Amino acid sequence: MDIEQATAWAAERTLGVLITIRSDGRPQSSDIVYDLDDGKFVISVIEGRAKTANLRRDPRAVLHVSDGASWSYVSFDGTVELLPTAAGPDDATCDALVRYYERVSGGPHPDWDEYRRAMVDERRLVVRFTPKAATGMLRA
Repeated sequence: MDIEQATAWAAERTLGVLITIRSDGRPQSSDIVYDLDDGKFVISVIEGRAKTANLRRDPRAVLHVSDGASWSYVSFDGTVELLPTAAGPDDATCDALVRYYERVSGGPHPDWDEYRRAMVDERRLVVRFTPKAATGMLRA
């Protein structure tokens, strides 16, 4: 499947399943919300969760996006880059999480100070998933 066509289709959606690799080699899946920014999928995760630990150990992942209304889907194979965990409300990771929030929600948060504090308290970080290949079926 053409990766540009698949990425353009996925850009019209925000829900997916991120599949990571456990230490014993079995897959682990997590429902996620993503944003597509300059060809990379941006995902917010929490430090200490299974998917985050899996990605730190092995950056290979699959992002599966589907649309039940049209019986269409795409599975992207790729690798990830993890930003540092948010350490302060004004750090680069919090800035990236603000951009992520605005893009996936379609508007600003009602209280950015509260949001930034929550990102630090929750130990959030940003995953940037770079698709290398795509498989699936797209129907009109």
